[in-house]
Amino acid sequence: MDTFETHLQLFNSHLENYKADVNLRSPRELYEPEHYILSLGGKRVRPLLALISCDLFGKDPSLALNSALCVELFHNFSLIHDDILDEAPLRRNNPTVHIKWNTNIAILSGDVMLVKAFEVLKNYEAKEFSQLFSIFSKTSIEVCEGQQLDMNFESASGGENSVTVDDYIQMITKKTAVLLGCSLQMGAVNAGASSVDQEHIYQFGKHLGIAFQLLDDTLDAYSTDEKSFGKQIGGDIIANKKTFLVLKTLELANVEQAKKLNELMSKNKGDNVKKIQSVLSIFNELGVKALCEAEADKHTKIAIDHLMKVNADRTKLKALENFSLALLKRNI
Repeated sequence: MDTFETHLQLFNSHLENYKADVNLRSPRELYEPEHYILSLGGKRVRPLLALISCDLFGKDPSLALNSALCVELFHNFSLIHDDILDEAPLRRNNPTVHIKWNTNIAILSGDVMLVKAFEVLKNYEAKEFSQLFSIFSKTSIEVCEGQQLDMNFESASGGENSVTVDDYIQMITKKTAVLLGCSLQMGAVNAGASSVDQEHIYQFGKHLGIAFQLLDDTLDAYSTDEKSFGKQIGGDIIANKKTFLVLKTLELANVEQAKKLNELMSKNKGDNVKKIQSVLSIFNELGVKALCEAEADKHTKIAIDHLMKVNADRTKLKALENFSLALLKRNI
């Protein structure tokens, strides 16, 4: 993050001005949750990528500040609603919005954040606004499609309704990865980059996002420090999520292992600690953690390949590559 510290400071200052305006709005029950979730911190990766992309193409990163704010508002809106759907108790080591207030307030506050994400784009001139609006609208729909696929997977059974690893990659591409691609492409639009460069920087972000989510899956299952992870460890297992780890296990498992895992991942009540331990035991028998990391590395390499095809300053491209690998905590 240190390489782009000035970019991050620039965005944080813009965000603080936005939050100050939120503090003045009423009714307070609608806007306090928005201020709350925006104040929980996080790496601000998505808005930072918009500014980095604009700078990458030789323009002042401040030109992308409202694009950055747009994607950060949308991201946090999606977190509020995702936490409701997942019945998650924690977000960045703090109570989720629906726990701190209630579900109805959380839904409505999320709704207003979505509208305001689009609203901040009105600060751009007509031609630029049109390009940004098109990219962001497409991405917003894809994220919602990804969330629905995620929910569909939870109730999917075997046979013809079985969820495959490829299905899962498609789901996380829409639910998570496209927003990283969107952030970078919007920053490129703000810089006036060519359509070819926009596509390469978008694909870089998309595949980086796929890798990021795959590695997040392993952290959810294997992290030993809930404070550092920021969410409930084993939350995906408790919620019976069909992650890459689960699907790859079912793909490789023998009849006995598959039966045991399906039984464990159909339970909604009981001893969660024991459930997590039992599921991890099956994961370990088949070595799926390493396979998940290998899949993440594959998408990281695709991402870097697209990045290196971007027509931009080589030093800046290398800095973005190093930043990406540090973000993933990988060395490929």
